Amino acid sequence: MALHLSDEALQDSAELSAAAPTKAQIRQAVRRQIAAELYDESAGDGTGTAIYTLSDPRDLRLIRYVGQTRAPKGRFRQHLNSARLWLPDALPWWVKSPKLRPLYQWIRDLYRDDGRLPTMIVREWQVSASQVRAAERARICECLAQGLPLLNYEAEILIRQLRLL
Repeated sequence: MALHLSDEALQDSAELSAAAPTKAQIRQAVRRQIAAELYDESAGDGTGTAIYTLSDPRDLRLIRYVGQTRAPKGRFRQHLNSARLWLPDALPWWVKSPKLRPLYQWIRDLYRDDGRLPTMIVREWQVSASQVRAAERARICECLAQGLPLLNYEAEILIRQLRLL
């Protein structure tokens, strides 16, 4: 038995298809926006490893994630690609590590809210590996002390450790 759609149903279907951007269109739009949402507020020269934060662009003080990378633009792109913004609304089941799902769900929620992307701010640059880890951890602790709702898995561990003190 064939399914026949009315002219009105066909028009509605065509409008929905036209309204829903494709994976390629979303990726292209994201590539264009990355430069506008990436800032380096450090006093460093860009050598070594960057300690960065991700925030809602409507309130940059509301830090949601702290990370480290040698290539901020590439890492930012990786975060956005991992969120798979082109997929329909769904929990990020494709993220292999369940502890990272809240971060990518947050990025997806931001994007669903008028196409917003998080803002990445490079806070500092460190040269040695021990300095990098210490600086990242210090930034996470600083954010926790301010009561910020971090999505870092490490934040949960640090909160448990602070409760023991």
